[in-house]
Amino acid sequence: MHLNIARRTAPPAAQSALAAAGIHPLLAQIYAARGIASPQQLAADLGGLSPLAGLHNVERMAGLLADAIAAKQRLLIVADYDSDGATACAVGMRALREFGANVEFLVPNRFEYGYGLTPEIVALAKQLKNPDILITVDNGIASVDGVAAANALGMRVLITDHHLPGATLPDAWCIINPNQPGCGFPSKNLAGVGVMFYLMLALRAELRKRGWFESARGNAAALEDEVPASPLTPHASRRTAEPNLAALLDLVALGTVADVVKLDDNNRILVQQGLQRIRSGKTWPGIAALLRVGGREAARASTYDLGFVLGPRLNAAGRLDDMAVGIECLITNDPGTAERIARQLDEFNRKRRSIEADMHEDALASLAALPPQDSYSLSLFDPGWHQGVIGIVASRLKERYHRPVIAFARGNDGEIKGSGRSIGALHLRDALDLVAKRAPDLILRFGGHAAAAGLTLHEAGFERFRAEFETVVQTLLSPADLDRIIETDGALPVEHCTLEAARVLEHAVWGQGFPAPTFDDEFTVARQRVVGERHLKLRLTKDGRDIEAMLFSHAEPLPPRIRAVYRIGVNEWNGAQTLQLTIEHWQPA
Repeated sequence: MHLNIARRTAPPAAQSALAAAGIHPLLAQIYAARGIASPQQLAADLGGLSPLAGLHNVERMAGLLADAIAAKQRLLIVADYDSDGATACAVGMRALREFGANVEFLVPNRFEYGYGLTPEIVALAKQLKNPDILITVDNGIASVDGVAAANALGMRVLITDHHLPGATLPDAWCIINPNQPGCGFPSKNLAGVGVMFYLMLALRAELRKRGWFESARGNAAALEDEVPASPLTPHASRRTAEPNLAALLDLVALGTVADVVKLDDNNRILVQQGLQRIRSGKTWPGIAALLRVGGREAARASTYDLGFVLGPRLNAAGRLDDMAVGIECLITNDPGTAERIARQLDEFNRKRRSIEADMHEDALASLAALPPQDSYSLSLFDPGWHQGVIGIVASRLKERYHRPVIAFARGNDGEIKGSGRSIGALHLRDALDLVAKRAPDLILRFGGHAAAAGLTLHEAGFERFRAEFETVVQTLLSPADLDRIIETDGALPVEHCTLEAARVLEHAVWGQGFPAPTFDDEFTVARQRVVGERHLKLRLTKDGRDIEAMLFSHAEPLPPRIRAVYRIGVNEWNGAQTLQLTIEHWQPA
């Protein structure tokens, strides 16, 4: 793999327009390089959200739910086992209870029931909860057999999802999904939690029309935050106060960032609003507790905290145990309960990191005998690997070797489960679809999207799959696609290499498709020492100025001159804040 550093360019007219609107000059350059042409694109007020009426079927589903609530029917949310599924479930549970619904949730154990609304989870739902209506969150669009099983058992299914549909849609009562055929909703990048939030907005509007609340509010107040965020009560009834759904935006922000969906204009508003609530102390006990156990300060919460501190701890429940634990953390109103569960999730995450480290070492050892440079893809299987952690291992290897990677672990009944991660040049789900067409008997089940996908094989078919997948990938990629390109925002002007600029960047919203800024420069290494046994603490010199820096997970000495790709941040120690560079890549100057 060759590695090249490429610098983004900022259109001068857009940069000037943003700076003229009062945006920090460094931010103006960075935003312009990401396609922002006017200050209006950066507006964070909720009035800028895409209208809910554009989401196909959302008003129809709201009507069906309003009828069900009025008839006191039993609702059951069937959630997915990642952060997006957990936050979507929490949004649904909190809002529906506030509306007076009889609602519970069920999240499948990934190791027993697999992904989505399977016939097995439908049977379990019938046995345990006997609901009238199943509501899927962050899953269901591919659950043709599961919906058929629910229909046969007399349960109606409402699907809320954001994943790409297959050739056939399930025979559900109603489906909302911005990516389903015929949906003109402009933000195709809504996470599952975003879809559920829009549904709850539509449901509140429908209930308001029906006179469900004590006093109806005008449309202009649909998302206003004019009342303090108070806990959504678990036992609301008809003629209750109309709930403030903006209180759910911290959950929406967490699920959106943790699911790594593209931060288009619509998603940036949702995330910005959620972060503002967290920073101002208007957050749920579970999110506050997760921040505390992660050692982060709510008043300075950032998208980094959502994606790399809260998200992994929440995901660890679904990877190693039961995501119901994570959901309970998000829906409890008791700070003590939230603290106890957050510590349990933190322990899950520590265990997950240990398992992942061992699996990563195993994978690197096996690749030593099979140089990745000889192939366009990597497919790995180890009988001892943990099914809940293979996706993270695939992601780490994809970053290291810049190739699509699928890691497999043993499932049940002679099957193996694979979790894949892909590079930008390869749509992983489409590649698996081609494998399935070339070898119809090989893949038992698969699904996903461009960057990530999952699949199931018979264990005996692994080597055949590895060969078929490699053949397909070679037809879709060129050798140049395997060269890793790191994009940066260029050299950081000395006048912006400041603590103030670091604070400005830390406060902004970054994520998939709207990446956090990195810069590249040449430095003299003035001083270096190993800290924590495996990290380098550095003093770098540029233009006669000394700058503190960290290079994590690297303990070998650096040469006297380096070219570094880095980000700037705020380092806090003993109550004092200083500027610190974090080096993400380096090479000899």
